[in-house]
Order: sequence, then C-alpha cells, then structure tokens
Amino acid sequence: MTKLKWFIILFIVACVGVSVVFAQRYSSRRYSNRRSVPDWESDKEFFYDVFTFARIRYSSGYGESRYRGGYGRGYGRGFSGGSWATDYPDSDLNFSFRLHQLTSMEVNPDGVVLELTDPKLFNYPFIYIVEPGRLVFSEEEVKNLRRYLLNGGFLMVDDFWGEDEWLNFYYEIKRVFPDREPIELGSGHPIFHAVFELKEKPQIPSINAAWEGRPYGRTWEPRPSDTSQPHYKAIYDDKGRIMAIICHNTDLGDGWEREGEDEWYFREFSEKIAYPLGINIVFYAMTH
Repeated sequence: MTKLKWFIILFIVACVGVSVVFAQRYSSRRYSNRRSVPDWESDKEFFYDVFTFARIRYSSGYGESRYRGGYGRGYGRGFSGGSWATDYPDSDLNFSFRLHQLTSMEVNPDGVVLELTDPKLFNYPFIYIVEPGRLVFSEEEVKNLRRYLLNGGFLMVDDFWGEDEWLNFYYEIKRVFPDREPIELGSGHPIFHAVFELKEKPQIPSINAAWEGRPYGRTWEPRPSDTSQPHYKAIYDDKGRIMAIICHNTDLGDGWEREGEDEWYFREFSEKIAYPLGINIVFYAMTH
C-alpha cells in the first residue's frame, strides 16, 4: 500500500496583531470565475509541493437521519444541490487566498472537488467535509477513507449542529473506524495555539445566525437539541497522530465564505476566529 506523500511546510506569519494583518475584502456578488478573489501564481519550483484545498463531494440522505434508518439519495444537482457544496466555492477560494496572504506557504489559488473513490484523492494530504448531518458513505468510500487516513491523510469536518446531526455523522465515521472513538480536544491543545493564539475553543455561527443572535450575545444556531457549546473532537492513529478533526456546533466555512458581506461579522468571526483557527488546523495537520 503506497503511503500518502506529505509536504513539510514552513509557515512564517508576521508578528503583528490579527487586526493589523487582515483587511476585509468586500464582494460585489458580481462574480467572475474566481468570485472576486484575487488570483496569483504559485512558484513553479514548488509545482508538486503546493497546498490545494480539497473538498469532498458525498451523498446526502433526506428525511430521517441515516442512523435512524434513512437512506442516501444521490449528490443533489450540480454545486448547489447537495450539503457537500455548502459555502462553495467562496469559502474555499477565500481560505486559500488567506493562506497565501498570511503565510509563506505555496498555495494553489484554485481548490479541487473530489469524491472519496477518486484515485487522485491520495495526492492531497488535507481534505474537507462540510455539513455531514445527513452524510451517507458507500462501502467503497468507507474503505477508501480508512485507507487514506491511515496512510497519512488528514480530514477536517465542519458545520453541523445538534444531537441528530452528530449522531448521523458518528454512525458513518464509526463505519470507517469501528475501533476508534472521537476524543474531545481541550482548549490547551496545540491546535488552538499553533500559529494564532486562541484562548478558548471558539464558536463561529453562520452570518444569519450571528445577526439574529447579536442582540442576545448568542453565537449558536437554535436547534431542538442544545447547540450552545462548540466541540472539537479528534480521531487518532496508533502513533498518536490526529487523522481527523471534527468541528461540531460551529461553522468555520461561513466565516470564510461571508467575510465580504458585513463589517461586523468579518471583524467578530472571520478575522478573530474562522481564519486563525483554519490556519492553525492546516499548520498542525501539515507539520504532524
């Protein structure tokens, strides 16, 4: 079994406050192919060592959650019909731009969308799954994801809320690793301090939930079950390496996607939390 190639990447972040480093990019919503995100060219000497944001396209179930007997019904239509495409492509483009802007990392200006059965999966050391509350893995996807993670790959899971969505994802990830449990990370874990210092485990609401909760200081999305506490859980391999980080009751992707729409949301969530934590996660994944 061929091991996944890992990139050893040196990050250099200017020693200045986050508020000085970040400048909000306003979006007119009149998009070109890059959705108003600046373009750049990666150094050709590092053509094969460029970080590419890789989003996973998966099947979504409808109605009852999978763990209660529901079934997947395909991928949805195009880039807007499935939960896998939430915040796409703005979040991927914006986050890639911030990695390029704030670190010395060689970053691909264009992300990719892959399925877990794609042979090219093993060319990408970092993959991203969003809104897995109704995610449904096929047997082939289960086997391929297990192989990918055990051979050095890293999975980030983001933007799902409440007990039902957690139980559905837990059901699916336990099919991948029946013998491993997601373990809650404490606020002192290095992933929260790798590049940017985060004093507590942060919660990022969607922009609409943030607006609605602003008068009450609420940063969570109301659901039938309690969503007030963010959770960051990890799945480890036998050597103690984190293979997956699971970000539950929080939404980094909206912090990336919606940065240009509202000054307050950008300052409170994109700038202070979503980008710093995302950069920390990538840095930690690439250096461990």
